[in-house]
Amino acid sequence: MSILKVPSYSFEDRLSRRHFLRLMAWAGLISCSSNSVFAAIEETTLEERSLSLYNPYSKENFNGIYWCDGDCVASAKENINHIMRDNRTDEAKEIDLHLLDLIFALSTTLQAKEPFTVISGYRSPETNALLRKRGSGAAKNSYHIKGQAVDIRLPGYKTSALRRAAYKLKKGGVGYYPKLRFVHIDVGPIRYWTGKK
Repeated sequence: MSILKVPSYSFEDRLSRRHFLRLMAWAGLISCSSNSVFAAIEETTLEERSLSLYNPYSKENFNGIYWCDGDCVASAKENINHIMRDNRTDEAKEIDLHLLDLIFALSTTLQAKEPFTVISGYRSPETNALLRKRGSGAAKNSYHIKGQAVDIRLPGYKTSALRRAAYKLKKGGVGYYPKLRFVHIDVGPIRYWTGKK
């Protein structure tokens, strides 16, 4: 399946186009609480929110606006769901908007220039059970099954820097897997852990 890019202009163009709006929304937030970051996202309903994601297994990517004029862009959401599908079963699930906003906040905080690499997005119950059987540390009621978690890398950033940025946002679970070089983020209760593998 071919993944559409919505819209067609480049990531760099989008950075320039929304620079002013971002400056207004994020100015001074470094000294504010992490809750202010999410308040700014939720209150600026007219702002375009965009993501750049890459699936290393399928070699597919999404680079576009997923939120515009106070609502999700349906075609973009469909493409994101596909990019973040279960790589073992090829099943897709609706990815929680709060998770997309969390990735968006991370992208903004880190001023990401490259797409986030999606190691694991949605995970089917069958895949989750298989991982548990293999002793990979997957939780029985993983937020991956609910479309509310993602394991990611960000080219150009150390895993520790990505973990630190996610930790400061304080908007869910943050798992740090330095040996596997990824960070788990979810929109469940706030909690932190370091993976043994």
